[in-house]
Amino acid sequence: MASFTEIESSNHREKINSETVNNNNNKNSTSIQLSASSSTSTSVLTSSRYENQKRRDWNTFDQYLRNHRPPLILSRCSGAHVLEFLRYLDQFGKTKVHTPMCPFYGHPNPPAPCPCPLKQAWGSLDALVGRLRAAFEENGGKPETNPFGARAVRLYLREVRDLQSKARGVSYEKKKKRKRPPPPPQQQLPAPPPSDKGALPFEL
Repeated sequence: MASFTEIESSNHREKINSETVNNNNNKNSTSIQLSASSSTSTSVLTSSRYENQKRRDWNTFDQYLRNHRPPLILSRCSGAHVLEFLRYLDQFGKTKVHTPMCPFYGHPNPPAPCPCPLKQAWGSLDALVGRLRAAFEENGGKPETNPFGARAVRLYLREVRDLQSKARGVSYEKKKKRKRPPPPPQQQLPAPPPSDKGALPFEL
């Protein structure tokens, strides 16, 4: 029969083991919660940054419409007005776009300054149009009358992309993924001939 001391010691060990298991479970659940909250906060930050930028872009475009002569209302805005707005933004651009007469035309990193104009980069304009296209519909515009999706706007963006890629020596074309060649078929070695030693002429 176990003594009182042995029983007490056994109970103490079981208590320590159960506390260790509980602590490990608490740590695991805490790490899972931290991981989940971290990924959620990252997505929220990314989403809020995009939403804030979209709101600022829309306020800028709305102000442009109000300052237009004559003033424009959203329902009368067309692709031509969007082109006017994009060209208006060029005066705030920070990307050097060389003219064909410039000695640095087609040079991605010119070694010296030149008098060529600064313009909005194609990538910035493309992203801006995407945000404004979404904001237009969020502010009551109909998708079928969305001026930011007009064909003239798409052609303008393509023209800006091609012009800037030539002027700056930058290629915007996506590289096509090379298809990996199929693995060579594995050569199967011929099966060794059956040995007659100890083999039966038929199965039992």
